[in-house]
Amino acid sequence: MENIRLALVQSDLYWEDAAANLAMLEEKLWKIERKVDILVLPEMFTTGFTMNAVSQGEPMNLHSTKWMKQMAAQMNTVITGSLIIKADTNYYNRMLWVEPGGAVASYDKRHLFRMADEDHHYSMGKTNTIFSIKGWKIRPQICYDLRFPVWSRNRATADGIMDYDLIFYVASWPAPRVKAWDILLQARAVENLAYSVGVNRVGTDGNGVPYCGHSAAYDFKGNCLASAGEQEGVVYVELDGSALSEYRKKFPAWKDADRFSFP
Repeated sequence: MENIRLALVQSDLYWEDAAANLAMLEEKLWKIERKVDILVLPEMFTTGFTMNAVSQGEPMNLHSTKWMKQMAAQMNTVITGSLIIKADTNYYNRMLWVEPGGAVASYDKRHLFRMADEDHHYSMGKTNTIFSIKGWKIRPQICYDLRFPVWSRNRATADGIMDYDLIFYVASWPAPRVKAWDILLQARAVENLAYSVGVNRVGTDGNGVPYCGHSAAYDFKGNCLASAGEQEGVVYVELDGSALSEYRKKFPAWKDADRFSFP
């Protein structure tokens, strides 16, 4: 695997105003001077974490998807983040992975945050998925998914080929529970012998919920490679594929992992 470079975009968001958010984020992205392979935006980056799915959702390949395609092509990088997508009569908290050539992959949030009634307004995702870039296998997850280690478990074949090399989370994780965010991001890296990255927002949303960021990247030993703190900004991190491969050989805990199947 070649090394890959990520830009983690930690931002405040305008409440339920997709046009304002796309304009604001576009300005931030154009200020990025480093060449990166992946630009990661927060959860529901076009609206904030709203339950008004019917009024705020849009079909695939409409304004926001087209904006992501345009930015990915112009910046020659993958752009990813989640937004509200309408599919038939259902609404999903869907992460899009948009490549410079226009290819789009997606992941629908599995664990809907019932404490905010997300399960009453959105449909549950049914499958895990893998995104790929430069030989890396990448598992996308969204916010509340972080609390469920079985869903994120990195399984291995008998010869040590693992499901993924990097797991990343986009989130609207509130400030009062940010300690859990910090702990679980680090834990997902250690237990899965993989890099773990999380991108959270800052500011206060339209429901008065505060967010304090703490976007970060951890290596397979749990070392913090980069952290955004609590302010708006872009954090850069480079992930070393050779170091990951070497560690998995020297410390093959995957050989002793419990075998199971996802539901």
